[in-house]
Amino acid sequence: MGSAYQVLNICAPMTHEQQSVSVEQIVNNMKHAKAEGADTVEIRLDCITSFHPLLHLKIILQNKPLPVLIANRKKWDDSLSKGDDSMLLEALQLALELGADFIEVELKDASCLPTLLEHKGNHNSHGKIIVSCYVDDITPPQEELLQLVARMQATGSDIIKLVTHAADITELTRIFSLFPHCQVPLIAYSCGERGLISQLLCPKFGGFFVYGSLAGNPILGIPSLDSLKEAYKLEDVNEDTKVFGLISKPVSHSKGPILHNPSFRHVNYNGIYVPMFVDDLKEFFSTYSSPDFSGFSVGIPYKEEVLRFCDEVHPLAQSIGAVNTIIRRPGDGKLVGYNTDCEAAITAIEDALIEHGCNDGGASLGSALAGRLFVVVGAGGAGKALAFGAKSRGARLVIFDIDFDRAKSLACAVSGEAQLYKELVNFEPEKGAILANATPIGMHPNTDRIPVAESTLEHYLLVFDAVYTPRRTRLLKEANAAGATTVGGVEMFLRQAIGQFNLFTGLEAPKEFMREIVLSKF
Repeated sequence: MGSAYQVLNICAPMTHEQQSVSVEQIVNNMKHAKAEGADTVEIRLDCITSFHPLLHLKIILQNKPLPVLIANRKKWDDSLSKGDDSMLLEALQLALELGADFIEVELKDASCLPTLLEHKGNHNSHGKIIVSCYVDDITPPQEELLQLVARMQATGSDIIKLVTHAADITELTRIFSLFPHCQVPLIAYSCGERGLISQLLCPKFGGFFVYGSLAGNPILGIPSLDSLKEAYKLEDVNEDTKVFGLISKPVSHSKGPILHNPSFRHVNYNGIYVPMFVDDLKEFFSTYSSPDFSGFSVGIPYKEEVLRFCDEVHPLAQSIGAVNTIIRRPGDGKLVGYNTDCEAAITAIEDALIEHGCNDGGASLGSALAGRLFVVVGAGGAGKALAFGAKSRGARLVIFDIDFDRAKSLACAVSGEAQLYKELVNFEPEKGAILANATPIGMHPNTDRIPVAESTLEHYLLVFDAVYTPRRTRLLKEANAAGATTVGGVEMFLRQAIGQFNLFTGLEAPKEFMREIVLSKF
């Protein structure tokens, strides 16, 4: 894989679908794009307010701080449909004359290409011509995509561009497999949240452009320029880079890329960690079976379901019934499941109890949790990890879950007690109890929610919240105000990530470096 044409070029769209913008704003945005690390900017003429070809192109191209790609995707005025083709051609000819670095022509308008090529030669323009095709429906089969690529190459353009809209992340492998078949540079990606990795893995497979969005102007499926610069640093990615990803739904909340990618670089490990919006685990694992995809974190809602897709499961993860880490074993390619959540959460809680002098003689029993009542809210993957961890330390368990059968099942597995979820609001534990929230309640964007009644928080010695976005949840704030020791999901996240890093790379995780990232970025 890879391409001889590959030189990383980060392109920032200055305009957006269904968004009209003034030329003055475009000029201002170009300056921001340069400051944020873009190499090129893309400007769609059809998105410019009251577009006037000569006047506006002069302003844009005389004030460009970066190379500019000029494109047009729809008619400016339906009432002028007969003149649209000539209007488009004149605008693109002007762009070449005035110094555009790239101009884009859609394949359906490629009849104007000979005229543009002649015009380019006559004016000694160095601008590159891109022929593009936008597939708005489902991603076609591989054979059809290859035919589209062949048709675009046959036009004689300098660069070709193919854009699809992924309905499922498994469609993206059809995009990745196009690059080895191209004789000219190829820009190829898929829009939407499920298409994000088609941007992030572009340098690995040989794409010509990676798109990045401006701060304050997010575009679904396109990484921010800041994340490309700070987290991913795609200039370090090549065809040998190992891919690791978070399998989740949703996935946009994840801070894993901010932590894992700089940590890989810190120890000179050639890997990239990316968010993967997955709808169907079976389809995902059968599609992404290459050794290039070396490991996965597993998030909501798949930590339990994913066990049946693992070839082997570590005994701890098997007993818990939840996996949060998978590695593809190099020797035989088998998927091996682990659970790093359990020790991460329990050691974070134990250390906080000891730090606050709450050991109460538990050290003689091996843990500060020994003998304590441990109340778990949520019996999913995270709840299971907490419950099994607490049981292993000698705690007594009470389980609440909105699904009472699930709560009973977990309680039975850890010799605990299940209670009806509706009773949680009035539940008053004995003195010295621990509360652990293992539900998404309080996670961004619903940050005002809390899983228990505020009035009950004064009864707990320590309150733990597995949610880490935001860092200080409402539950933690209210518990702190009630006098409880608090442990946030960020601490669990850091510790489980350290465990994952060791499994992913086979190297010792740079713990202090990772902690510094969490403290400064989360």
